[in-house]
Amino acid sequence: MKLAFSTLGVPGLPVPDVVRLAAAHGYHGVELRAHPEEPVHPGLGPGQRDEVAAEFKAAGVEVLGLAGYVRVAAPGDDGTVVAEIHELLELARALGAPYVRVFPGGVPEQPRQEADAVAARRLGTAAEYAADLGVRILLETHDSHRTGADVMRVLGLVGHRQVGALWDVMHTWLGGEQPSDTYAALSPYLGYVQVKDIASADDPTPLPLGSGVLPLVECVELLSRHGWDGWLCWEYEKRWYEAAPPFTDLLGAGREHLSRLLNESA
Repeated sequence: MKLAFSTLGVPGLPVPDVVRLAAAHGYHGVELRAHPEEPVHPGLGPGQRDEVAAEFKAAGVEVLGLAGYVRVAAPGDDGTVVAEIHELLELARALGAPYVRVFPGGVPEQPRQEADAVAARRLGTAAEYAADLGVRILLETHDSHRTGADVMRVLGLVGHRQVGALWDVMHTWLGGEQPSDTYAALSPYLGYVQVKDIASADDPTPLPLGSGVLPLVECVELLSRHGWDGWLCWEYEKRWYEAAPPFTDLLGAGREHLSRLLNESA
């Protein structure tokens, strides 16, 4: 498996510094948070996109994916949501990223079947454009669809190879789903896996990997046992928890921890 980290841990950090950190600490790739407050977002012009791609290529670091904020099950106009997905896909293509992340984003007053159908319809509409660009759309286990079973309901309706799943181990755990059940649900669709650690279900403040309660050992062992050879991406949510220790101080130890888990499960 390859190792990456998300720029959510270093909000606003210039691209050259992100690339330098990845290369210095032995990460194979980076997940870029695609938000207007970040250096990389869909508003970048062609020249800026070329510069970002060149920075990563020169360092031998891959752009794993773009973490976007499109909410595919949210109430509203389909056309607006699909257009936002298209913008992410175009940016990913320019940067050489194989994946874009979208959220479910359903709301409590929506019946479950309606939210599933809305999300599937929009993802299905965007799937052909994704195929044309060679980029895959990944629906994250998050918010209204936090378990693998939740996400599988949507992806089963879409039925397109260009739309898959992003497994966030915190959200499936918070949803009460066992890793083996999550993998069984998502394995036909799995793009990559976001790892992290927290103190408890009541305190999601990010912690160094291995120092919290999330079942990282079990997840990595499970993936290895099934011969899954994708990406593990460390998402350290520093952006939302200013008091959390600086991510840059943890990158080396985090990579070593993940490498150790991979070696032990081989």
